[in-house]
Amino acid sequence: MLEISELCVDVAGKPVLSDISLTLQPGELHVLLGPNGSGKSSLLAAIMGLPPYRVTGGSIRVDGVPVNDLSLRERAALGIGMAFQRPPSLDGVTVSAFAGAMGAGATLAREAAALDLSAFVARDMNVGFSGGEIKRWEILKLFLQDPRLMLFDEPESGVDLEHVIAIGQAIGRITRTPDGQGRPRAGLVITHTGLILNHVEADRAHILKGGRIIHSGDPRAIFAHIQTHGYTVPETA
Repeated sequence: MLEISELCVDVAGKPVLSDISLTLQPGELHVLLGPNGSGKSSLLAAIMGLPPYRVTGGSIRVDGVPVNDLSLRERAALGIGMAFQRPPSLDGVTVSAFAGAMGAGATLAREAAALDLSAFVARDMNVGFSGGEIKRWEILKLFLQDPRLMLFDEPESGVDLEHVIAIGQAIGRITRTPDGQGRPRAGLVITHTGLILNHVEADRAHILKGGRIIHSGDPRAIFAHIQTHGYTVPETA
C-alpha cells in the first residue's frame, strides 16, 4: 500500500531525511521510533504533502500511484489520512458540524462513545481541549474520514494512561477493519516514548535516527532494546 524508496527530504534547503526506504503492505501496522528531532514527523509530513517539506530525491507510492507531485488535497482523495500531533483549533466549527460536512454524522455518536468523547460533539473543534482530548479527537477524525493509509503522529504523547489504552485499541480497530469500500487499510504510527506498543499489535518497527532508518524488525524486541540501550542498532541485527 505504501512504498517509499530512497526518499530524501529537506526544509528550507536543509536535509532532514536521507535514503528512507519502507514498504507497508495492506492490513499492516508499522511503528516508527526515534529520538526527538530524528525526522519522524518530517516523514509523515512528506507522505501527506505538507509544506514546507520538499522531496529532493526518491519516490513515494500509494497503491502503486506516485504521489511526489500530488497536492495535499489529491493525496487525501487518494485515501491518505493523518492524525496530527498539534492540530489547529477551529472557533465556530463544532465537532458535529465537521462530521456532518464529511457526511459522517451517522457514525459520530458510536465512535465518539468508544473514545470517551460523547460530551465533546457540540463543542468547537479543539477549542479548550486538553492535550489528551485533542489526540483522541484526531483518532476519531480518522474514523470519520475513512482513509486507507493512516498516519499517526505521536498519538500517545500528553495522554493519560487510561486513554492511551483507548487510543491504542482504536488504532488497532481502525487498522484491522476494511474501509467503507471493503478494502484493507494500513497504518504508520510514530512514537517517541514507545508506550503505544503496549496497546497495539504492530507488525513491524523501524528505528529512525539522524534522518535515516538504522534498523527494522520485531516491534517488541526493538522496543525492549531501546529501553536498555537507547536508539542503537541491536548487536544481533
